Amino acid sequence: MTPARYGDGMSRIHVPVSLRWSDLDAYGHVNNAEMLRLLEEARIRVFWADAGAGEAGAPTAVIDGGPGADTVTLIASQQIEYLLPVPYVRQPLDVQLWIGRMGGASLEICYEVCSPAGEKEQLVYTRAATTLVLVDAQTQRPRRLSDDERAAWAPHVEEPVTFRQR
Repeated sequence: MTPARYGDGMSRIHVPVSLRWSDLDAYGHVNNAEMLRLLEEARIRVFWADAGAGEAGAPTAVIDGGPGADTVTLIASQQIEYLLPVPYVRQPLDVQLWIGRMGGASLEICYEVCSPAGEKEQLVYTRAATTLVLVDAQTQRPRRLSDDERAAWAPHVEEPVTFRQR
């Protein structure tokens, strides 16, 4: 698995996500439900710590997501806009993530799903935003973002996704 890119002077985090043949629909494009799975995969790799993996995670991976964790995350909303059909490609797509907003107990995670990194002209296939709420596992109530979470995520805050007006 290729790691995410950090420290390139940008607020965006670049996560390479490979397609599976089963992600395609009958038209040979990535299925809309599978696009949500690709976003989820990138989001988990960027924000959830895996203490049992024995490898250094992303500096933004500060949510303990293991069994018995103190925090549960809930998706309050998702918006997705498809700009171009995503064809099957062997190289990983470049999923770019950033924080559009940090609230008291929630954050808005923004995405652009792009053609593989390194292409002459990188295409943007999809724009999306997910509102994620941090919940105390014991009380089942929203909990405030910690100072460590804010510190880890603050370098990756930029303007939220702008969706086309309908």
